[in-house]
Amino acid sequence: MIKIRVDYLGDLYCNVVHTPSGNSFKTNAPIDNKGKGDFISPTDLVAASIASCVTTIMGIKAQDKGIDIKGMNITASKIMTEVPFRRIEKLILDITFPNKLNDENFKLLSNVVKTCPVTRSLTSEIKLEYNFNFAE
Repeated sequence: MIKIRVDYLGDLYCNVVHTPSGNSFKTNAPIDNKGKGDFISPTDLVAASIASCVTTIMGIKAQDKGIDIKGMNITASKIMTEVPFRRIEKLILDITFPNKLNDENFKLLSNVVKTCPVTRSLTSEIKLEYNFNFAE
């Protein structure tokens, strides 16, 4: 079991500590929810988590199959809604591979997005969209 410690610093700031490593970072509420927006927000972390998870899972599969995806990047976009209450409505992942993949490798890696533990942990009410691109 991994523990994450969060200390409230006041004025909607938190300090988040990954206890096994001691690494930490700050969060703040977003501007549209009474914060200053000068640090990543908790809902931004959800978008970052899914993008990081998908990147890692693709990296594992690519490594296992000898596919070079070094330089791949994902830009995650988060869309909020207020209906029926404030929550994440949609996450869009724009996935850019550094090189064109053959059909077999593309199919393999594009299906990996569904196996990300973060994706599997999200409520089905959050819409997920994946867009695949190739740098070149």
